Amino acid sequence: MIKVYNTLTGKKEEFKPLEGKSIKMYVCGPTVYDDAHIGHARSAVVFDVIRRWLEERGYKVTVVRNYTDIDDKIIKRAKERNLTWKEIAERYIKSFEADMKALNVKEPTFKPKVTEHIPDIIKMIEGLIEKGYAYESDGDVYFSVEKFPQYGKLSKRKKEELLAGARILPGEKKKNPLDFALWKKSKEGEPGWDSPWGKGRPGWHIECSAMSMKYLGETMDIHGGGLDLIFPHHENEIAQSESFTGKPFVKYWLHNGFVMVNSEKMSKSLGNFFTIKEILKEFPPDVLRLFLLLTHYRSPIDFSFERLKESKNALERLKNIILSKQAIEKIPVAENSTETINISKFKEEFEKAMDDDFNTAKAIGVLFELGKEINIRKDKALKEGKISADEKESLIESISFIEEALKILGFKLSQEKSSGELEDKLIQLLIDIRQDLRKEKNFKLADKIRDKLKELGITLEDLPTGTVFKKGE
Repeated sequence: MIKVYNTLTGKKEEFKPLEGKSIKMYVCGPTVYDDAHIGHARSAVVFDVIRRWLEERGYKVTVVRNYTDIDDKIIKRAKERNLTWKEIAERYIKSFEADMKALNVKEPTFKPKVTEHIPDIIKMIEGLIEKGYAYESDGDVYFSVEKFPQYGKLSKRKKEELLAGARILPGEKKKNPLDFALWKKSKEGEPGWDSPWGKGRPGWHIECSAMSMKYLGETMDIHGGGLDLIFPHHENEIAQSESFTGKPFVKYWLHNGFVMVNSEKMSKSLGNFFTIKEILKEFPPDVLRLFLLLTHYRSPIDFSFERLKESKNALERLKNIILSKQAIEKIPVAENSTETINISKFKEEFEKAMDDDFNTAKAIGVLFELGKEINIRKDKALKEGKISADEKESLIESISFIEEALKILGFKLSQEKSSGELEDKLIQLLIDIRQDLRKEKNFKLADKIRDKLKELGITLEDLPTGTVFKKGE
């Protein structure tokens, strides 16, 4: 049984899809005016893993992730670069998609762009006006918050408290400080689309409601995004969507925690961000994915390059365990029978962690625990030069489970291994040369090879069955 933490109810609930084994999920995508940063990577990886686990559990998941390709920030960036808004949007959509491919984030089922869905957005705004939930004011259209009594139910904020800090900005023509824009009149020189209220463009919040309904229907199973989107974005989505349809908009609201730098949220506005591309110049994508998954998705992550290095070393330990399968297969089989690893226990613990609100931190911890058990038994067998048939089978099965579990979590182990294949062959070549030197009693040069490899993070271990190597230790 899968349990999820629902922001709407403020508690964990048993996950029951609206329609049997089919799941409809919407994840808020980026506003494309710059390269994506680690905060974007976290949301993308988190919901990628949630999707992967649901699919592993036998569900068919339809995923929609949008692109906001027209916005004040895009228009501003276009002016700064002396480019059109479309050129800016297209450039950073390509940039974002390259980042997602590098991080092995699965392609969404649909990737709608705001500018390709203007008629859908206009139709929804017209419906809200007809139903009395929205009003036009000199080319702008606003949603009337006071008409939706449940406003604040997601963020747990009361209208009275919100009104205390709200104000109408110069140029705004709304009746109530809490009212939000559904349609914005284009200023001179700005892009715009024809509408019943004149030339303009959609407000931010209406985009997601219109696009999600087009591809997923009036009610969906999961809506995801970062904690910063709860208010006002997701709150406003609920208000306009449920006013338009008269039905619940989303059954389960899931939100990932912030990436923090020096106790502050990583964001472009604060200028304390690192782009995905900057990080991937220094670390492989699997390292960044592991760093993001070693913390439960709802908790904040403290970003530092030191923690990325720790994640790199941790990943190397897991990869060394997977690589040790070859060494284990070569150990001669003894006739005796020994107690084997209880692999079922580790599998159950992994599944239990993932079923409990997608607790990747705990699930990966189970893999490390299993890895320790494997290493203890493997090292003993290598030193003794023999192993029982049942223990060999148990060790190989355990290693295969770690490899499979990491693939379920979206790690590109096969690609990583193939890219490091030449490196492994070169290390093995040096080991063979060292063995020849030792036979010739040229211990000085043999030791130099061992010591130089150690400086590079490659440890050699001489065993009765031969020499084996480990990386990152």
